[in-house]
Amino acid sequence: MDAVRVALLREVLAGTEWLGATRRFAGALRGSVVSYGGGLLLVGTAEYEPWHLAAHLVDEAAWSGTPELSPTLVRHRARPSDPAHLSVGLGRVSAARRGETLLVVAPSAPGAALLERVHDARRAGATVLALDTGDRELDALAHEALAAPAEPEVDLDTVQHLVSAAVGESALPAPRGRRGLRDRLSRLADLVTSPPPTRW
Repeated sequence: MDAVRVALLREVLAGTEWLGATRRFAGALRGSVVSYGGGLLLVGTAEYEPWHLAAHLVDEAAWSGTPELSPTLVRHRARPSDPAHLSVGLGRVSAARRGETLLVVAPSAPGAALLERVHDARRAGATVLALDTGDRELDALAHEALAAPAEPEVDLDTVQHLVSAAVGESALPAPRGRRGLRDRLSRLADLVTSPPPTRW
């Protein structure tokens, strides 16, 4: 979805909670990834691999000058013979550690095997974020979760587009949690001196 279509979508959704919700979630994602210098893992369910979101995040990383936003796509059926960028299997989720961010996209129940690996990653200190349709078990494991409603206007695909567009914006809300004075001053200097985003 290009910038014009995202702008039109935002116009249609103006006045709803979705623009604010997706921007808050995108801010949490960006804050988690950028503050640690990268390490974004993106995984879907056994039935759904978030290729489209991965591609949008790579684009946003390039457009915003924030390479940390470029994800590693983790696949349920990765094979050693696959190209390097497509051969990362589920073991990588269990191996996630402090300083890494795990984004789980689940349009349906993620399944016990994935939930167990997400639990391992969280217990090891990774930040877990979830885009889903309201799965209670996944949301309980996530530090931040955003559930798409059962509405035709705002499905999970739409939410993913809004999040990926917002994550590359320069003026996102700061992530929750305590930050040092130096971090806050650095962020303020970046916001004041950075040009507005242009995509035209």
